[in-house]
Formats: sequence, C-alpha cells, structure tokens
Amino acid sequence: MTSAVDTPNLFVEKNGRKLAYRSLGEGRPILLCTRFRGNMDVWDPAFLDALVALGFRVITFDPSGLGLSTGTPTYDPFKMANDPRDLIEALSLRDVVIGGWSLGGIVAQVTFALHGDAITHAVLIGTTPPGPIVKPAEQLFFDTASIAENSFEDEVILFFEPKSEASRAAARRSVDRIAARKEGRSVPVPIEFARANLRTDRTAPIFPALPILEPLSITRKPILHIGGDHDIIFPVESWYALNGKLPTLQLLTYPSAGHGPQHEHPEASAQHIATFVQSTPA
Repeated sequence: MTSAVDTPNLFVEKNGRKLAYRSLGEGRPILLCTRFRGNMDVWDPAFLDALVALGFRVITFDPSGLGLSTGTPTYDPFKMANDPRDLIEALSLRDVVIGGWSLGGIVAQVTFALHGDAITHAVLIGTTPPGPIVKPAEQLFFDTASIAENSFEDEVILFFEPKSEASRAAARRSVDRIAARKEGRSVPVPIEFARANLRTDRTAPIFPALPILEPLSITRKPILHIGGDHDIIFPVESWYALNGKLPTLQLLTYPSAGHGPQHEHPEASAQHIATFVQSTPA
C-alpha cells in the first residue's frame, strides 16, 4: 500500500486556477482542509495512513494561491470554501466526509453548511464553532504562530501539551513522520502572508455566527469534533457551550492534548472517525 509519505501530487483545473491535491486509498472519500500556515505536508502520515486502512479515500489539498496551487490566496473561510466545493465537483465525489483542522475546520463548516449537497458528515479537528467564544485564546499561540520557522519546541507549544511527557514524546514521533517525505513536497506558506492574516485580538470571535450557526443547528447530518483539553487557540469549551444547540454534534476530547490531537493520537483518531461515520448514517 502506498503511504502518505510518497503519495504523488495531482492537479485539477477549475474556475481559473490549478488546485494541487493528493489522493490516497480507495473507499469513502474524506476531504481534509488544512490549518493556518498549512499545506499538504503538515498532515501526519500515520493519521492519513490509518484512515486509508479503515476504508477511506483520503484527499488533501493546498488552498488556492498557496503551496502548489495557483490562484489568489486568502484566509477568508467563506472564500476558501470554494476550494473543497470545486474539488468535490471536479473529482465527481459523492457521499463525502468533509474534514478540517484549525482554520481548515472553519472552512469545513462553511463548506458543510453552504455547499453540502454531496457531503454526508463533518469531522472537525482542533477548531472553533461559529459564534461567541467561551474562553479566549492564549497569547502564546499568536507569539509562536508568527515565528518564521518553527522549531521543535514551537511545534510542541502549538500542537501538543508541553507539560505532558507523553505528549512531548508523541510530538517527536509525529514531527519525524511528517519530515519523512523527501520528494514532491509542497511550498511553505509565506510568513508575510501568514502574519498579515494573524488577528491581534485574542478575545474576538474569529468565526461569525451568521450564516453558519443556523444551518448547523437544524442539520440532520452528523458532526464530530475532535479536540485536546488544552488547545491554546481554540479551547474546546466553546464547543461544550453549544450542547443542546447543535443536534447532531458529537464531541471527543483527549486529555493532556493540544491543538493537534490527531497527531498525538493518529490511529485512535482515525478509528473514532471511522466508527463515527459508520454508526451515524446521514
């Protein structure tokens, strides 16, 4: 079986730009939207390979104008949602699980709510729901996310739990797996672009309630959020505050984990996703 480490880059022309993507495995398509400063190479291969082993066709991609994709770059999630929408159409995907991590989780929610005809489930990872935040982000995230080249310690701060030795060990394994890809790597997001799109008010909601919260509150399609109990940018408390308001929402929170729980627990996260999709028909 081909691994995510050596999955080839593919390209599709749609609506005046070229989208770079990778497709691994066969079965139910799960389309994953990447994080802030992310491209196709920031996903842990162990997580992607575990999804493939559980019967998914895993599709990752570079957002328009970033990585290997052409077009106009933006971090407006409502504009970014055009990318997964167009990939679904261009690849003739059906019964899609839309997934997303961090900023990509916001993009996934917009896609799910506004362009969801071919989508059956949403899997959101380390992200925030639409509407007011319950607990503010930590300044440490903004300070670290704006560093031009993140060190291993920066990665631990951003995506794991620095106080946990088990989490730090998982970080080392994950970082090494991600670095294992040598050929055909995507292009890093320019730091100038990232900094220009990094908000400065850590208490302000990043994701307005309208027009997304209402569709999520009446949908019959299942939604899963996977988080860590110490997410320094998108605390899970904002999701728990929506108990009773989002009728199909399931919440999974890992203890002693941070903003990248699927990298700390790649196989377990994939198994939870597979069980969620299999046990909750849309």
